[in-house]
Amino acid sequence: MGLNMTFIDNVKRYIHQNNLLQFNRRYIVALSGGADSVCLLLILHQLGYTIEAAHCNFRLRGKESDRDEKFCMDLCNKNSIPFHCIHFDTKAYASLHKVSIEMAARDLRYSYFENLRKDINAEGICVAHHREDCVETVLINLVRGTGIHGLRGILPKNGSILRPLLNSHRSDIELWLKAEEQDFVTDSSNFEDDVQRNKIRLDIMPLLQKLNPSVSDNIYSSAQHVAEGAQIIDDSLEKYLITREDIICYLPTPGFNGTEDYETSAYIHIAAVEHFSSPEYLLYYILKRYGFSGSQAEQIYAHFHEESGKLWKSATHELVIDRDWIIVHQPVKGMDKTMKIPETGYYHFNENCRLRISRFLKTGEFLPSKVGTIATIDSSKVHFPLTIRYTKTADRFHPFGMTGSKLISDLLTDMKKNLFQKQQQLVILDSEGKVIWLAGIRIDDRVKITDNTKTILKLELE
Repeated sequence: MGLNMTFIDNVKRYIHQNNLLQFNRRYIVALSGGADSVCLLLILHQLGYTIEAAHCNFRLRGKESDRDEKFCMDLCNKNSIPFHCIHFDTKAYASLHKVSIEMAARDLRYSYFENLRKDINAEGICVAHHREDCVETVLINLVRGTGIHGLRGILPKNGSILRPLLNSHRSDIELWLKAEEQDFVTDSSNFEDDVQRNKIRLDIMPLLQKLNPSVSDNIYSSAQHVAEGAQIIDDSLEKYLITREDIICYLPTPGFNGTEDYETSAYIHIAAVEHFSSPEYLLYYILKRYGFSGSQAEQIYAHFHEESGKLWKSATHELVIDRDWIIVHQPVKGMDKTMKIPETGYYHFNENCRLRISRFLKTGEFLPSKVGTIATIDSSKVHFPLTIRYTKTADRFHPFGMTGSKLISDLLTDMKKNLFQKQQQLVILDSEGKVIWLAGIRIDDRVKITDNTKTILKLELE
């Protein structure tokens, strides 16, 4: 019993040291039925935390999966712990999203946990990672190729994910369960060496332990030191960026009229980054907040002084090098939208663009509009229905005041518009597919007002 109290005290101390849990908050425990999660559930319950269990049945192991579900439900009922369960067609999800079964299960699991957390107003999601899991993660990241953050292994807290057992050994977990006379289920797939983590656990770690029996503790300890070093580096870089306002500025990306904005873009000054002692690492530190990987940062750094215009994408943002700047931008939704305009009137294209079209007789004192958001053209030279959409690569028109046609993309390049500004440029076409207005910039010369014009068509962006 003394051993078990020592184990619980160690877990309690680790929770306190890392400020993981509070007694007045609710938490979800991810319960698989295995030794680690059963231990986590019962220890948090004994310590008096408010917990609810969540189990995922991935339908991958037939009767064994159903056995695990029943075990978890019975365990929670026995201890009066609220129990939540969900079933997934994991193979169908993996096929649909073209990911591995392991990645599909991970995506489904954490998405469910997060949704459940919001539904029951829980503070966090407790998962049962332990020391050996952290060591395996360090080795996996090292094999895959990683920077300093990958060598930290697993952190005690990552957003809403909490790991109260991270400082505990797997052997201590099993000893505690044995002393408590608490059984658990065993996933047969844990003994198959066809998954990367299992290969590390079953094949690599035993070899390393022959070289040094303390290898697991040594790697774990090193990961803690790396985590502390990484935190110092991150704090220093953050302070550096605050003091150097010339490195990043946040500017609105001009929309259709040069003043309205779609999204605020980050402009990173290449020369200022290069001035830093480790420019590539500084670049990665900046870009990772936008979802770009270390390998992408390396590629972007290598393209600093090459031709502008190459596009990189993360899950949430796009990036382009444009002359002296790296521009990071969140893509605008609905870029493929097209709207037909059958007649004069007021039209709502999207939340950033409304178009008013009117027609009136030309008078002697009339002067063509010189305001960017208003186009006045010869009504007799325009045929409805009109179309408003974003510009396409092959779009051409006859710029007002010029002879002959020109690619719109070339005109925008001449105006030093960046890639994102080009993508967001609106055009208005007539029924024959003729671009009559490069919105907010210039009308087509073929629809300009002349001395013979009798009726004016006014296009006004709001």
